[in-house]
Amino acid sequence: MVMVIPLRSSIAVVLGRLKRQSSSPMRKTFGGLQKVYWNEPIVWSPGSFVSSVGVDEGTIKRYIEHQGRQDSGQFHREL
Repeated sequence: MVMVIPLRSSIAVVLGRLKRQSSSPMRKTFGGLQKVYWNEPIVWSPGSFVSSVGVDEGTIKRYIEHQGRQDSGQFHREL
């Protein structure tokens, strides 16, 4: 996901809010997440990647695509 966050906003706060607000709908939509995360009430990993200076958009998109490939097999392997 690529986001533009206004300078007046805290990146950590915005990401925390996004993760909190999306976790419950994701658990409801993808019931198999319980199997992947061993019945823990989590969806998101605690980490994130943020770049505000010095990395071009192509680098960011490649990182996101790499993460998608890394994560895509995780859900299917555990079901």
